[in-house]
Amino acid sequence: MYYSSGNYEAFARPEKPEGVDHKSAYLIGSGLAALSAACFMVRDGQMKGEHIHVLEKDPIPGGACDGYKYQDIGYVMRGGREMDNHFECMWDLFRSIPSIEDENVTVLDEYYWLNKHDPNYSLCRATVNCGEDAHTDGKFGLSDKGAMEIMKLFFTPNEQLQDKKITDFFDDEVLNSNFWLYWRTMFAFENWHSALEMKLYLKRYIHHIGGLPDFTALRFTRYNQYESMILPMVKYLESYGVQFHYGVKVTNVAFDCANGKKQATRIDTLRDGHEECIDLTENDLVFITNGGCVENSTIGSQTTVAPLKFDLKEGGGWDLWRKIAAQDPSFGHPDKFCYDPELSNWMSATITTLDQRIVPYIKKICKRDPFTGKVVTGIVSVKDSSWLLSWTLNRQQQFRDQPKNQLCVWVYGLFSDKPGDYVKKPMRECTGEEICQEWLYHIGVPVDQIEDLAANSANTVPCMMPYIDAFFMPRAAGDRPDVVPEGAVNFAFIGQFAETKRDTIFTTEYSIRTGMEAVYTLLNVDRGVPEVWGSVYDIRDLLDATVKLRDGKKITDMEMNVVQKLALKEALKKLEGTEIEKLLKEYNVI
Repeated sequence: MYYSSGNYEAFARPEKPEGVDHKSAYLIGSGLAALSAACFMVRDGQMKGEHIHVLEKDPIPGGACDGYKYQDIGYVMRGGREMDNHFECMWDLFRSIPSIEDENVTVLDEYYWLNKHDPNYSLCRATVNCGEDAHTDGKFGLSDKGAMEIMKLFFTPNEQLQDKKITDFFDDEVLNSNFWLYWRTMFAFENWHSALEMKLYLKRYIHHIGGLPDFTALRFTRYNQYESMILPMVKYLESYGVQFHYGVKVTNVAFDCANGKKQATRIDTLRDGHEECIDLTENDLVFITNGGCVENSTIGSQTTVAPLKFDLKEGGGWDLWRKIAAQDPSFGHPDKFCYDPELSNWMSATITTLDQRIVPYIKKICKRDPFTGKVVTGIVSVKDSSWLLSWTLNRQQQFRDQPKNQLCVWVYGLFSDKPGDYVKKPMRECTGEEICQEWLYHIGVPVDQIEDLAANSANTVPCMMPYIDAFFMPRAAGDRPDVVPEGAVNFAFIGQFAETKRDTIFTTEYSIRTGMEAVYTLLNVDRGVPEVWGSVYDIRDLLDATVKLRDGKKITDMEMNVVQKLALKEALKKLEGTEIEKLLKEYNVI
């Protein structure tokens, strides 16, 4: 497997890999990484679909990319996905997946046209005082000291960031700024999370720094992630005869690791309560989704709490990874990520409006008509929320069968253990109705109407996710297994807890990239995997981000002592009349 960039590799079709007709594949889980791996096996590996088996413990596919209407409960979106125009592996895949809306166009066509005609941008990024505009006004609000703290992290070698926390680099100069409000509510970082991952994010999205305050950096699908991404992939795979096995829990994978060679030899499963095993040869490929960000997630209802469940059970991704990791040191260290769910949990809720009484308060904040089918809000964060509550209204309807006079609002709080501001209880102890009350309070509904509207004008389904931020926990080299560990002959790790170069977790791209790298390596597909977009190596993007991070201030406006000012003056004098001076002026550095 090798990386590439440019159209020569992007437009090429690889030859059929040698020996592929004699191979079979088993994918543990049916999340985005596993489905992507299956698609790449069919398209680029040219493996027969009937040779590919997807083993899924749940009755439906998709993993964390969900979006369902539960009988007697209501619409549920545990999370949402923010996409980037430089998700290279994702768009490489979706250019080949037919849309389920129109089989004559691809998912990429559909997505591209949608975001061209209806680009994403927000008219209100944050509120205070019960729905008033917080007037962050597109500013990061960083002091020179805060900007330098970010720069220091950016330039610190990865080797010095092992097991380090964000608070080892940032103090209140960053943590009390608009920058950190935007960042943590957009990506779900907490102060105690990995400084290494924070640095990787800064490098990965340096080209989008200027688009963070108003969300012009992002793109979204038309419907929820399940209907817009998962269902088209499943339909594509089924058309090739790929075998889906639901209700199958994988309890262990056995390996033979000796003499520098590592081979998966057996898959242990539970199907309908019966133990079964699948014996494996070198021609039987295994793709393991280790860990799981939505494991032990629970949903409540309008009148019930989403219970908090920390205990990890057999047949789940964490228990499986622990059993696998015990067999070889190169298989990672799962307990670095799942040891304390109090550090990795947060909650979401899906609020469905049932009439028009809540809508005016939404319109007042988002300054748009939410029923047009176009972009509505971006993320709106409540600066003075004790739960650090944020909410978003993506294009409506979010579900294809959603009534056209209803809205689905996705609400989430990063501090599930803190008492609310209206509901004096932690979010984790609240029913859907009570979470809706807290949200209504923060969007400006008069206090004497809150309880009535929460009970009769909305249906709210809460979701607790104990391990949703597990991948952000501080880590060191070797804590995540390589996609294909050294010496592995017939297996790979895929998903958010596998290690690949330069990319960032908690993205659709990361899952798809690991699936692509795994397939290309194990099948020896002779075509380049698109490298992570290289904006961090582009001086134009670096200059642009440096200026925009400081809210447009030029380098000459920085606080400097006399010696520093004189040194800068002399340096700029030497650049006069050069291409460098022209470049610095073009990007408003001077």
